Amino acid sequence: MPFIGKIGWMEVALILGIILLIFGPGKLPGLSRAVGETIKNYKNSLSGKDEEKSSEEEQEAKD
Repeated sequence: MPFIGKIGWMEVALILGIILLIFGPGKLPGLSRAVGETIKNYKNSLSGKDEEKSSEEEQEAKD
């Protein structure tokens, strides 16, 4: 597959331009926030921090 490889700055600029056209400038902050939270939740679930946090919240609720 010839299209798999390093992504250059032109490709990144093109992708960002298309995203801007699709969602518009008003929705970009909310979209980026949602993507950031999704990545954070994914990393936490892989490392197991999510389970530790939920068990701490359960103990606080019992007290």
